[in-house]
Amino acid sequence: MRGRGAEAWLYAMSAPSPIFVAGTGRSGTSQLANILGEHPQIHRIPIETRFIVDPGGLRDLADALTIRYDPYVGDDALRRLSDILTVRLVGGRDRDRGHTVPTAIGERHYWDAVGRLWSELVACTFDEPVPAGGFGHADWPAGPFEPQKYRRAVPRYFGDRRELLGILRRAVDTMFGGAAADAGKPTWCEKTPFNLLCMDFLWELVPEATIVHIKRHPVAVVASHVDQPWAPPTVDGALAWLKPLYDRWLGWKTTVDLTDRRYVEVRAEDLAADWPEQRRALFERLGVDDFATRSTFQPHRLENRNDQFDPGTRELVERALDGVVPAMGYA
Repeated sequence: MRGRGAEAWLYAMSAPSPIFVAGTGRSGTSQLANILGEHPQIHRIPIETRFIVDPGGLRDLADALTIRYDPYVGDDALRRLSDILTVRLVGGRDRDRGHTVPTAIGERHYWDAVGRLWSELVACTFDEPVPAGGFGHADWPAGPFEPQKYRRAVPRYFGDRRELLGILRRAVDTMFGGAAADAGKPTWCEKTPFNLLCMDFLWELVPEATIVHIKRHPVAVVASHVDQPWAPPTVDGALAWLKPLYDRWLGWKTTVDLTDRRYVEVRAEDLAADWPEQRRALFERLGVDDFATRSTFQPHRLENRNDQFDPGTRELVERALDGVVPAMGYA
């Protein structure tokens, strides 16, 4: 028994760290996540799970049960998280892969984690009476379909934020770690582009995680956004969407020392220009051996946006992003 325990400890010490992939969207995050998932030691969670950084997810909950706590704020945060975990992610299928989040992770791992969360986060529940016809009309009879009770949860207050983060981390480990174990791999990779703006929380939740930020020339990112059904369809709209993201990221980056963190920054164009060498360097920075993946970065896939804008439109975009382009490392 002692031998197996020592072996497990050594394995944990040598296993690569979990990985979060980040970017602006349309910068190569999906392709990078696919590549990482083809490595023998890294399991890609097949779709964006969303429940960590999206509104109403774990990041919002962490503040609601600590620095923003009151019973109403906490009840609202639990209600929104429940909606994400038991409605949105269960009913919504990924456009490209056809999964829901529970099927992508594994139903058993997903529901084990979700079921345990409520007992750890909720102090008690009670039914609040709902007056018929709205408040101020308590003497009116209730209609046949009017709710007469409203279920409330009294959330736990975590004076020690680390205790709450430990609970949330166990849920992530149950889901993502369980999925990786099922795939026979020691670690996992999760891709959600707006991980880019939530790095502080991701490292708070998973301190040993590596965050890989993949960049692409901002003008090409704008061009690609215009063609997406989930983004504004005009150049002005795409700029209104993207410029604050760049500004937030660049502003935050000046406040932290990323040399002290597990942080990897790559440019999609560099990966495509010399894929075998750039791939080797990337895997080395992630602490795994080089591996010839089926998927690659290819120049023609990145250059297809170069002529999308006419000269006048391109000049407008470059002028709007005048400070962003060099700050992101592009000429």
